[in-house]
Amino acid sequence: MEFFRIHRTIPFMRHALVLNIISLVTFIAAVFFIITRGFHLSIEFTGGTVMEVSYAQTAQLDNVRSAVSELGYSDFQVQNFGTSRDVMIRLPVTEGQTSATQSEAVMGALKAADPSAELRRVEFVGPQVGQELLHNGLMALLFVVIGIMVYLGFRFEWKFAVAGVIANLHDVVIILGFFAFFQWEFSLSVLAGVLAVLGYSVNESVVIMDRIRENFRKYRKANVQEVINSAITQTISRTIITHGSTQMMVLAMLFFGGPSLHYFALALTIGIWFGIYSSVFVAAALAMWMGVKREDLVKPVKKEGEVEVEVG
Repeated sequence: MEFFRIHRTIPFMRHALVLNIISLVTFIAAVFFIITRGFHLSIEFTGGTVMEVSYAQTAQLDNVRSAVSELGYSDFQVQNFGTSRDVMIRLPVTEGQTSATQSEAVMGALKAADPSAELRRVEFVGPQVGQELLHNGLMALLFVVIGIMVYLGFRFEWKFAVAGVIANLHDVVIILGFFAFFQWEFSLSVLAGVLAVLGYSVNESVVIMDRIRENFRKYRKANVQEVINSAITQTISRTIITHGSTQMMVLAMLFFGGPSLHYFALALTIGIWFGIYSSVFVAAALAMWMGVKREDLVKPVKKEGEVEVEVG
């Protein structure tokens, strides 16, 4: 489906060198901030006190957050679990306080706001659990990258596979760079958002690569740059429809999803925009710099007694 069709090919690759230099500088800056500033890890990674509180009626999360923040906590999490009447509260480790004293203070504030608040469970989660979660998350990220590279290698060929993986890693590092620079909270939901961006970004790259292969068959006298430009131009309508509709949903989560979904939606927003950029000016451009040509994707095969045919 196309809402509009562009009849004139846009010369995207004309500015590929300048944009790739900007991408390299941005990538290096993101790596620098990740190394020097690190991440503001959430309680899920650093450990802390976990409380489960039940209410007689639907819990008002904003009131719960206000009550907890009045105790001096700034880095905490409040969310529903199970039903709308059950609330999970995660509190950071506080020097000089145990889980018991933290839970008593919090329950006092919650009961003052709503006498029906009832403590169901309280426990301390050590940082070693968070380290295990972080390790498993990084391993998941590694396996996703390997899987993408293998898929692209079989689906197309190695130049596209390398270009696609670099473009996807570019998106991931940029997202992590934003979180390191602004010291936004990095939680399991953000990690899930990063993994989602990997799959989302590679989908855009595959669409463009597939159109490049089709255009190599269609325009036999066109050079590589012209083929890539035409492929990107032909997919613009699809890109606007797909990413525009996805971004509207993500913006709804960003503005109306509350604190629990805020940074998840923020990671997706950054990933969507950089995913579009990297698919065009990183993946396609890198494939061009590595010398992708028609013979790589459309290979002639001769059979005895038959004219030369093409397969791709």
